[in-house]
Order: sequence, then C-alpha cells, then structure tokens
Amino acid sequence: MKSWLMNPVLNKEFKLRFRSFKSFLGVLFYVLAIGAIVIGMIFIQSLSNIGGHIDPDSSRSMFIFLAVVQLALILFITPGLTAGVISSERERQTLNILLTTSQSSTGIIFGKLISSISYLLLLVVASLPLYSIVFLFGGISPSQLLMVLGFNVFTVIVYGSIGVLFSTLVRKTIAAMVTTYGVTLFLVGGTALLILLFSSMALGLQGNSVTPTTNPLPYIAAMLNTPIVMIGFIEPTYSEEIQKLAGIDFPLWAAHLICYTLLLIGAVLLSVKKLRVGMKARR
Repeated sequence: MKSWLMNPVLNKEFKLRFRSFKSFLGVLFYVLAIGAIVIGMIFIQSLSNIGGHIDPDSSRSMFIFLAVVQLALILFITPGLTAGVISSERERQTLNILLTTSQSSTGIIFGKLISSISYLLLLVVASLPLYSIVFLFGGISPSQLLMVLGFNVFTVIVYGSIGVLFSTLVRKTIAAMVTTYGVTLFLVGGTALLILLFSSMALGLQGNSVTPTTNPLPYIAAMLNTPIVMIGFIEPTYSEEIQKLAGIDFPLWAAHLICYTLLLIGAVLLSVKKLRVGMKARR
C-alpha cells in the first residue's frame, strides 16, 4: 500500500495538476455553473407553482435534471483529461525516459489514471452542497443521493480508463481524444438510439403476436447506456419497464455494473500490456 501512495509518477502528476491556479479556477466555474442551474430551476419552479412553494415532486424532478446535467459534464470532461496522459508523454519524447525508470507499467498506468480522475472526483465532491439545496425540499432519500454519488464516481473511473487505454494505443493526442469521444458518444447517444429502435421493434412484435413475446435487445442497449441506468436509480419504474419489455428479471443497474467493471479491468490490463510494446519491439 505504501508503494502505491509513494508512486513517483502519481506524486509528480498531483503536483503538476494541483499546484496550478487554473485547476482551482476550473472547480470554481464548475460549481458556479451547477449552482446557476439549481437556482434557476428553483426560481422557475417557484413561479410555476401556486403560492411559490416547491413540492416534493418538483424537487424530485430538479434532482433528476441536476444528476443528468452533472453526468453529462462528467462524460464531456473525462475524455479531455485522460485521453492524452500517455500520448502527450510520447509526443514530448519523455515516454521512453519514463519507461527506463524502475517504475513498472502497472505503476505508470495507475499513476496516470488516478491523477487524471482525481480532478474529476474533486468536481463531484465539490458539487455535493448544491445537491443538498435540492435535497432540503424533499422527494429524495439519502440513499438515492449516495447512490448517484457512487455511480458518478464509478463512471469517472470507467470512462477514465477508456481514455487512458486509447492514449496508450494511439500515438497522437488529438487522435486519441477523438477516438475516446467517439466511443463515449456511442455508449451514450448510440445506445439511446438503439434503445428506441429495439423498443419499437419489441412493441411491434407484441402487437402482432397472440402470445407474449420477449426481446432482450432493448435490455442489452440500456445496460450499456450510463444515463438510462442512473435515471433507473432514481425512478425504478423506468428500468422495470425495460426489464418487462425484454422479459429479463435481472436488475438493469447490476448488469451495467458487471459489464462496466469488466470493461474497466480489460481497459487497464490492455493499457499495461501495450505500454511497452514499442520498447520491446526495438529490443
């Protein structure tokens, strides 16, 4: 455990990332943006409701919207922070020097990954007081708040590992970043379109069939879609409809965690394996 905490790569990345004033300025603007959204929604809800009060249903809607917005920001920021951690070292011609040190490939990959996602985790933790503003109006349980927080942390780690993987495989930072954003777009937007397509097909088959039919395709697409799974945490009936349509009783969030955990492990192991491929070839 001490060797991980004293990882020179991790210590260097922490110093370079957090000693800059721009990092804390980014946290400030992030919190201000989320705070402006919360205050704006509270103001709109107070105007639309009779008497200017906010009922628990309105508070629940605000919480869902805030959770989706923060998840969208996480999915947008993560590739930009992780897709260049290895390729930038290669472009600066410092990767070979790093590989000749006593640091193992595992230590280098984990050091780069942890230092990159630590800033995103700081953004998630900094936004917790803003969640508490919505939480005060009711409609949301503490367990749901903790589940959304844990899910955001898990999402940051998984998509961060994807960025590190493509940063290791692709030599140019721009190409690695574009590839990472493309994969993220497919896992979010592409699977959402597949859910609509497969759900329409399943409903059409049910309407044309005398006996009840099941179609696992909507479930598989929803299992890969991070926003859909997160909404299912807050509104369980939403994920239950998808499970009923597919004829699968296994919880959607559990399938998502299993699938993305395997994706995380595979991305990290492949990054470690491919980090020294060029050096071995030259030998």
